[in-house]
Amino acid sequence: MTLASKPCPICRKPRHPDHHPFCSTRCRDRDLARWFSDSYAVPGPPADPEEAAQESWREQD
Repeated sequence: MTLASKPCPICRKPRHPDHHPFCSTRCRDRDLARWFSDSYAVPGPPADPEEAAQESWREQD
């Protein structure tokens, strides 16, 4: 299956080049709303906010 023949990941309709990889602005916006609402998640252990903050400060020094 080529990239052009894969369906829209939201509604499964054919993709449109103007909205790739989606079929429309509506599906593109629905995907963005899912990111904003934390509907998507990366599997793994929960991150410790304190540890993450310390690591980012070490990189800047």
